[in-house]
Amino acid sequence: MTLANEPNRAASPKRTRSKRKGPGRPEGASVSKNDILDAAETVFANLGYAGTTLREVAAQAKVTQALISYYFGSKYGLFEAVFLRRGQLISQQRIENLEALRTHGRPKVRDIVRAFLLPTLAMRATLQGRDFLRLQSRLHTEPPEISYKLRTDAYGESTRRFVEAVREALPRLPELDAYWRVTLMIGTYLYAFSDTHRMDAMTPKGLYDPDDTDALIDQVTRFVVGGIEAR
Repeated sequence: MTLANEPNRAASPKRTRSKRKGPGRPEGASVSKNDILDAAETVFANLGYAGTTLREVAAQAKVTQALISYYFGSKYGLFEAVFLRRGQLISQQRIENLEALRTHGRPKVRDIVRAFLLPTLAMRATLQGRDFLRLQSRLHTEPPEISYKLRTDAYGESTRRFVEAVREALPRLPELDAYWRVTLMIGTYLYAFSDTHRMDAMTPKGLYDPDDTDALIDQVTRFVVGGIEAR
């Protein structure tokens, strides 16, 4: 028999056990991963991999180091994410450009060169893109254990396809020469597109316009095509 003042256990709501939550995101988690990547891109471009600390990136991004570690794990993890974010996009655009050319038959060397250069040239349209170009140029001076894998992961497949395209356009060109000439094309555009300000320093005042993108792509294209087609 149930007493009048005894709670009705069957009618009482079910009790739920609270689940223990894991550690949440650190302070500053409202900042997006892309904001951190943008900040890191600028710092890495200015200081290089070895010269950059997570503290400097955190200060640039206005977040805690803990949040950077939460998203990327380590300085290398952050650097890898920064580089591959744009590098893989450039590579994919190059492949798409090349495939578009092939729909009209065998591409000429000039068209192959422009298909390779244009995705990177587009990066010069924004300050953030220019930071990436400087970062990319710096990568060639970073230790091999940092640079080799990233270059291969970002550009290995697309570069191989462009070597093949050059050999198709110039069937008599030896395979080793094709690799050399694509490698030298890469070196040329890295220097020309990365805002070294060398032309500003060398040319008479008013002769050179650093914002004249059409002139830049024309000069680099003619130079590279001449080198690739040289006998």
